[in-house]
Amino acid sequence: MTYVARIVEVPGSGLRLEPAEGSVAPDQPTEVNLLGMAVALALGAAGYEHHSETRDPELQTLDALLAGEAVMPWRHPEESGDAVLVCETGTAGPQCRVERRPA
Repeated sequence: MTYVARIVEVPGSGLRLEPAEGSVAPDQPTEVNLLGMAVALALGAAGYEHHSETRDPELQTLDALLAGEAVMPWRHPEESGDAVLVCETGTAGPQCRVERRPA
């Protein structure tokens, strides 16, 4: 499985994932949680940080994040512009990375 999503910055709120055409998030809870953790690790490795706004657990779920329906309290302190999250699932589980795309 490959999950690809554009990272959309929502000023003052955080970021939202905009899944690419054909990207499908898993539907099993364990797989959703593993992909969510891989997404968080990739964002952290790319320099994204949580900002001070508290997450609303009723609206900001992993399912909603992966579907592109929720804004999560993450931001990049220095960079802006087009970034894409690319996640591939292999035998070791999902592995994600953030790719910067030229404007």
